[in-house]
This record gives sequence, structure tokens and C-alpha cells, in this order.
Amino acid sequence: MSPKFYLFGALFLLLGGASSFAQENILNAKTPDEMFEKTAEQKRLDNDKPLPYGYVDSRDVLWGKNVWEVVDLDERVNFPLYYPIDTNNIGSDRRSLYDVLVKNAKAGNIDMYSDSYFNKKIELKDIQAALAKVDTTDAGRRQFNAEGRVDAQYIDRRDISAADIEQYLIRGYWYFDKRQGELKYRLLGIAPVSPDVNFIDEESDQVLVPLFWVWFPGARDVLHEAKVFNPQNSAQPITFDHLLNSRRFNGLIIRVDNVQGDRAVKEYITQNSMMQLLESERLKEQIRNFEMDMWNY
Repeated sequence: MSPKFYLFGALFLLLGGASSFAQENILNAKTPDEMFEKTAEQKRLDNDKPLPYGYVDSRDVLWGKNVWEVVDLDERVNFPLYYPIDTNNIGSDRRSLYDVLVKNAKAGNIDMYSDSYFNKKIELKDIQAALAKVDTTDAGRRQFNAEGRVDAQYIDRRDISAADIEQYLIRGYWYFDKRQGELKYRLLGIAPVSPDVNFIDEESDQVLVPLFWVWFPGARDVLHEAKVFNPQNSAQPITFDHLLNSRRFNGLIIRVDNVQGDRAVKEYITQNSMMQLLESERLKEQIRNFEMDMWNY
């Protein structure tokens, strides 16, 4: 047999093995609890870790630029970051990105920050006012005026959920690696954005606010464990870490670092959404063309 036949056979076995591991224990489970658990043999052979970033020496960075983008969850390509929003009728192995971030923030697995410059570390108790609203109904106010107390049935609590997240803000760094001669991207931070919880159920235009920022390199292990639904093949889900690192989403540039204190596009192009969009495209093309211009003589 030819060497090509052996090479093809080895590749087939490798892909087949990867597919079987992706299904975990769903075909061998004796109880529903075992359905998404790995067997002892799979755990022994597993090397399922996020691909580590290579070391980049500062002397190898010929050019770089910080970029802030907004990822609109109304766009179909960004749906994997949004769904599922109802977790009552779906398996525990599938959660939205917001649920993954909040769950691990509560568990202390990831750190949260107040801004995209990561100047101040915060905890969930510091942003409870932004994540939940507690109000008393009119009947509760009447009871308080009459009896000096309020029953639990007259207290309304409104929590921000995955269904309320409308956007994600991301901060990344484009740089040209002169050692490898190519333009690269490194994602630095991500923040879920929702309407202000105090006015979230009103009909008027909502004011969108970022809830917290997460330092992405420090959250990669957590995001690697969380799977994203693959509509092409349920046996081969991808991870949030892979999805975000490979930029399988559509983002609109809203800011790049500049001498005016990193001012945003909307600060120097006001009340003109079309021109803001064109400016965003101009900034994107300016970054992309840098690599091409390096090879023009």
C-alpha cells in the first residue's frame, strides 16, 4: 500500500477519536447524570486545555493599536454568544456566555473589573445595584403605612438575566509581529452590556450600560470548559475560548487609542449614525491595510 493510504488512515483514526471524545459519555450513560460526564479512560487520555499563547517579546512588536468594539447580539452571526436564554428546558451543558461569566464570578474563578483599563478590581456585591432591582408595589406601600411592615408578596425583584444582554464590549490589541511577519490579534477584555436595570421594563429608549469587565486571558480556562452549540455537528461543539480567540463574531469598532484620551467615535462624530459606521469601517481598513502596506515597495 502507498504511504498516502497509511497517512489517510492515521488522519481518519485521529479525527474519529476526537469525535468520540467530543460526545463524552452520552452513548454509554446508564443514568442522565452520566450523560455529559467523561469516562475514566477519557479523563486519563484527555489533554483538553486551552491552547496557550506564545510568548511575544516587546522587541518583536513593530506596531500595535488598542481597539474597542461592540458586538451586537441582534446579529445572527453573534447568536452563539446570546443563546440559550431559557435554561429550564435545556441541558446543563449549554449556557449563554453571560451565565458562564456570572456563575464563575460568583464562584471566584474569574476576576471582574470596573472599566476596560482594568484599574479597579470589583466583586459582585459592588455591582448588585446594577444587576438587580428591588421595589415595593403600591399595595406594599399601603401596608407599610398602615402596619409598618411589608409582606414578601408585595416586593418585586427584577434581576438582569441572559435574555437582557443586548451587546458585548470587547477590548483587543492588534499588533504586527515582525519576527513572523504578520498582523495578529489578542483579545484582552470583554464586558456584557444591558439596559439600566432601573428602567429596563419601560417602553422608552433604553440606556445601555456595561455591567462589568473581565480580563480575558485570566478567564480562558473557564471559557474553555463552556461549550458553544455547533449547528453543523452536535458531536463537535466548540468552546467560548475558541470562538472568541478565532473572532467568530462580528464587531463594530467604537474606539481606538488616540491622543485625545482614547475618545470614542461618537464623541467626534455626533448625531450621525451613518458617518459613525463609515468611520468604524475606515478604522478597520486602516488596521488591516497595515500588513499589506508592509510588503509594498
